[in-house]
Amino acid sequence: MLIGRDERILSLARRYLTLEDLLHIRDRLIGSGFIGGKSVGMLLARSILKAQTEVDWAEWLEPHDSFYIGSDVYYTYLVENGCWKLRLQQKQPEYYFSVAQELKNHIMNGYLPRGIQEQFYQMLDYFGQSPIIVRSSSLLEDGFGNAFAGKYESIFCVNQGTPQERYHMFEEAVKNIYASTLNDDALAYRLQRGLDQSDEQMALLVQRVSGSHHRRYFFPDLAGVAMSHNPYVWRSDMDPRAGMVRLVFGLGTRAVDRVGSDYPRVIALDKPLLRPDSSREDIMRFSQHNVDLLDTVLNDWDTVKLNELAVGHERHPGWELTASYDYERTKRLRELGRPHPESWVLTFDKLLTSTPFTDLMQKLLRQLETAYDYPVDTEFTVNFSAEGQMQINLLQCRPLQTIKRVLIDTEKPAFNGESKVFLQSHSFMGSNVWEEMQAIVYISSDYHKLNQADKYQVARLVGKLNRQAKEQNVMPFMLIGPGRWGTTTPSLGVPVSFAEICNASMLVEVAEQKEGLMPELSFGTHFFQDLVETQIFYIALIEGQEGCVFKPELLAGVPNRFAAIFPEYKTLEDVIKVWVLEKRPEKVFVEAALQDHTVRGYLCS
Repeated sequence: MLIGRDERILSLARRYLTLEDLLHIRDRLIGSGFIGGKSVGMLLARSILKAQTEVDWAEWLEPHDSFYIGSDVYYTYLVENGCWKLRLQQKQPEYYFSVAQELKNHIMNGYLPRGIQEQFYQMLDYFGQSPIIVRSSSLLEDGFGNAFAGKYESIFCVNQGTPQERYHMFEEAVKNIYASTLNDDALAYRLQRGLDQSDEQMALLVQRVSGSHHRRYFFPDLAGVAMSHNPYVWRSDMDPRAGMVRLVFGLGTRAVDRVGSDYPRVIALDKPLLRPDSSREDIMRFSQHNVDLLDTVLNDWDTVKLNELAVGHERHPGWELTASYDYERTKRLRELGRPHPESWVLTFDKLLTSTPFTDLMQKLLRQLETAYDYPVDTEFTVNFSAEGQMQINLLQCRPLQTIKRVLIDTEKPAFNGESKVFLQSHSFMGSNVWEEMQAIVYISSDYHKLNQADKYQVARLVGKLNRQAKEQNVMPFMLIGPGRWGTTTPSLGVPVSFAEICNASMLVEVAEQKEGLMPELSFGTHFFQDLVETQIFYIALIEGQEGCVFKPELLAGVPNRFAAIFPEYKTLEDVIKVWVLEKRPEKVFVEAALQDHTVRGYLCS
């Protein structure tokens, strides 16, 4: 009645959740129904750890403070606001996308039943003016086979002001999360996973935000994503079974999203000090420069530059463990007369060498993976007391989907010296693969010359090509583009939604350092989860990296079909290349081999 219907999750619940646990959940339940996948994953993981004897997790785990809004409240809301007929219509294939926006508008303009409003007021009275986060926890989320990573909203409420003001902000957050079930990405994800007719109810998880006040700001010392399997081992002596962590300073939004020009610290837990970027310039450039936090004066989520946050603020207990003082840059800034001359770099080196962080994370991941009998993916925060005691707040745990494509054809043509290599890299995600491409969509380096409106137009046209490839069965096809696919910042890459690239077989990100367009090997993000679950093979082509080759000019003999498909956008013909290879003498093959950790794309006639 509380946990769900998935038998694999239920078997874990029967083993690790006690009657006392269930009664505590019921005491914090608003309405009725299931508490949803995200809530269940968080509670199960904590119970699994506390049942272990290897580590006294009561010493290291920060208690959570959570309420659960049952899935029946979502149904009640739809019925009370006259949405039920629209919901049934939207389930029909011909109305699946077209009716979604109308239904979404109804949800946003609806009202909550009086009884639920009263319970919300009581909950907000309990939290007082502590910041809270309202998290989606749908019935289909965070289970075996479907993560729904980033498909539904999670919204911070800084929670300042009068009771009426705080209630209004909370109610808007609830409505936005309910409406996010109709987002294009969520609809495309459910359709692609064969879940478009499934009963998707939205429960909610409401939690006190983990962290502390630093004058006007509120944030945790550290936050991140930890996976029990490391999908990116860039040296042969690294062990993928040791796991990896994607770590940021402040709120964890920069760990799960591809945000701005920042690069979180990626830590291989068997070799925590080893970095793919070793030079001083690379460490400074490919690090986190901005901090996401909650501003209690603005009463909103905000982003502050790291160096500005350091100036004039007390050093919080975790600062010395995470940030390194950059003496050379500080000297240069002072010589230039800058108003904030101090310069810091987030390296996390002292955290990794002088605390038990990596050892604890390895044990945490290993114990959860053993209980799940499956690799796991977690989200967490870390806070330090005034005495330096570390506390880990485990926010989320779900089965980690892994790419299982092994497409090796015994009759493939042998790669030899006569083959023309147009791409080669050691940076990729996936297993042994060999595929013949039927089409390639290539966004050239001329993309960076476009104005912002045209960059968004490129993204929309990629989405149309993505749909046409599926409809016309021109599969498999490859997408190649500058910088980061799916970024929210058009200057850093093509700002597509995942629904606009979901049919691709392979996704390639091309680094062009002279233009500042750099891929991010963003393992652990929602984007990563999408690629894995959709079985999209990922390749990063990084200029200057040993063994990296990229020669798109080798495909210049293949006609560009873009202008024929979109004659009204002919001015973008030099930016978007559409190479359709089926029925042509040129054959394009992509082969990846784990033994030498190399992926290669080549032409054969």
